[in-house]
Parts: sequence; structure tokens; C-alpha cells
Amino acid sequence: MTTSGTSTGRPGSRDLSRTDSQDNPWLRRYTKVTAIATLFLIFAGGMVTSTGSGLSVPDWPLSYGTLFPPMIGGVFYEHGHRMIATCVGFLTLCLAIWLALAEVRKWVKVVGFCALGAVVLQGVLGGITVLFYLPTPVSVAHGVLAQTFFLMTIFLAYSQSVERRRRQEMPEARDGRLQAAAILMLAGIYVQLILGAVMRHTGSGLAVYDFPTMAGQWWPTVNEQFLARVNDWRFEHGLDPIAQINVLYHLAHRFWAVILVILAGAVNMLALRCRLPQKDSILRIVFGIDAVIATQVLLGIATVLTGKGPVTTSLHVVTGAALLGLTFLLLLRIAPLRFSVFMKGLSI
Repeated sequence: MTTSGTSTGRPGSRDLSRTDSQDNPWLRRYTKVTAIATLFLIFAGGMVTSTGSGLSVPDWPLSYGTLFPPMIGGVFYEHGHRMIATCVGFLTLCLAIWLALAEVRKWVKVVGFCALGAVVLQGVLGGITVLFYLPTPVSVAHGVLAQTFFLMTIFLAYSQSVERRRRQEMPEARDGRLQAAAILMLAGIYVQLILGAVMRHTGSGLAVYDFPTMAGQWWPTVNEQFLARVNDWRFEHGLDPIAQINVLYHLAHRFWAVILVILAGAVNMLALRCRLPQKDSILRIVFGIDAVIATQVLLGIATVLTGKGPVTTSLHVVTGAALLGLTFLLLLRIAPLRFSVFMKGLSI
């Protein structure tokens, strides 16, 4: 998707949706490596939180005053996370420089440098979370920015893709309803990831300890009796008591998931009916999204029933990121390459 108009054969018209840069297979592969590395980094970050290792290394930017402390206990997860983050930061720096030198499309260069800025800010937020003992707002921002940066890497990978180049040779078409549904679903998943981050960093993951019931109720009435049942269960399992707000965070995450399943159903229906030239690739990714949603629901249930097992919980986090990324890729496949046509698609 670009901000320029389509070439119509008139003198002076210029089509930036047709790439002016040479196809660069190595750059294309490099953008994909960066996106995959970012997804692995999100999993590593999930393991830090899930194992309670966020303060296993009390200083920053060094670790116990060294570059390589003994990798034992929680240090393995926290310092390992830092090492992976450093690698992703280096990959992003090289990518931004490569795009600046090899790309002629200004918007690709801009996104490359925005990604570099985001990864630097992400590192600073990570340091602040340690130095200020895991403040909830900063920890949530750290988690959400990771997802946003992941979307940037997907955008850059798609800008270099063979698929996008092929679409430049196809008649431009739009499906306003499918485009709007994909945007709504993407926004809904983003909200869900924020709710999940708030739930994790406020210790609300087991504020409701059972499934499919909620503290023994099919429809929760969050009152003093409900909270007492929850805290009795937590006391029996050696967990600290929680407040009503923790229960509300947890329930919001559960019920918002139901809304996302409904939105996914709407996207499926519209994708099956669409007549875009790239319908086959759209359907492939829609069915992939369906599989990821099913996996994510099962992981969410398992997270509760296993008492937030670290691996299960971290897989739930990274699968949520993958779902966000796939939905964004779906939108990129649906959206017209020209920004003006994309905006018209919102006027349904």
C-alpha cells in the first residue's frame, strides 16, 4: 500500500505502487528472518514473566555488572531475553541501513527507521521495568510495544515480497466490507493483547481459577461472595489474595475473546464471498487464522487449568502475537496498494 496514484498513461503520472527498486532476494529473506526473530523474542519475554524472572538481574544495561553472568535460575530467562533482544536490535539496525541504501520507496525507508526507533524505545522500557521494579504501566507498555514492533517487521517483509510485486501487475480492486472487517478484527486482537498484558502484569491470570465455569458460576456475579471463593482457592494453593479489579481484568480478557471469535466468523464469511483477484491467497491466510484461533483458545484454557504453567502461558502469549501478525498480513493482502483506494474501501 502506497500513497501515490496509479499510472494512467497520462504524461507526468507516476505510479509508486509499481516498485522502482530492483528485486532483492537477500533483502526479502532478511526481512523475514527479522520478523521470525521478533516472534521468538516475544516468546522469550513471555518466559521471563511466566517464570517470575523479571528481577532476577537487578541492574541494567549490564547484568550483575558483566556482559555474561552465570546463566542459572531466573538469570537464564532474564539475561537470555536481553541477549535475544540485542540480536533483534542489531538485525533491525542493519535492516534500516540496508533499506536506506537499497530502497527508492520513501515510505519503506520511513517504516524501517520507525522500526529502529521502536526497538530502541523497547530496550529502554525494558531497562526501566528492571530499575523501577516492574511498574505495571511500563511493563504493559513494554509488552504492547513488542507487538507493535512485530507488525512493523511484517509490514517491511510484505513490502519486499514476491506476492506484492505480482499484485502490482494485476488490476486493482477493493472489497470494502472485507477490508473493514479485517481492520475491526485487527483492532480487536490488539485490544485483547492489551487486556492480556494488563492481566499478566497485575497478577490476574488466576483471578478466575476454573473453566468453563467462573468460580463455579456459568455467569459470574462479581460480589463479595465471588471474591471470597476465589481467595479461598488461592489461599489453598499458596497464592496471595486479590481484589475485585483483578477479577474484572481476567473476565474482560475472557469475554473479549468471544467477541473476537464472532469477528473471525464475519471475516470468514466475507472472505468466502469476495471476488478479489488474490482470493486464493486471502482464503489460505483466513483458514490459517482459524487454526491459530482454535490453538489460542485451547492454550488459554490450558493456561488456567495448569495454574499458569510457564511454557503453556508463554505459548499463549506468542500465539496471540502470531494471530495479530497473521491478521495484519491478511489486511495487507486485502488492501489496495494505493492509499487513496484503500481509504475509499472504508466508505462502505
